Amino acid sequence: MPLDFYGTIKLVSLTSDPQVKKSVYYGKISMMASESYISRITILPTICHGKPTIRGKRYPVENMLELLAAGMTFEEILKDYPDLEKEDLLACLEYSKR
Repeated sequence: MPLDFYGTIKLVSLTSDPQVKKSVYYGKISMMASESYISRITILPTICHGKPTIRGKRYPVENMLELLAAGMTFEEILKDYPDLEKEDLLACLEYSKR
């Protein structure tokens, strides 16, 4: 696939259908948003033995992913951990893709 100057994938349009172009546009926006979420994940040797944590707090990414895998909703987790934000949980999911 061809890349533009910034390293993003250029999609060659094979159709003039506006719905297809719209979905590609929104896909690029969500990719950019997820890149900003990943910056919320920190790895510091002095916190949680160097495990990935959320914003340098003592909340390991692994623990949040386990809660989500167990069926807890974002709202339930945020209620139990009031100093976390929805974006922190999105960052955990984005980090798990790596």
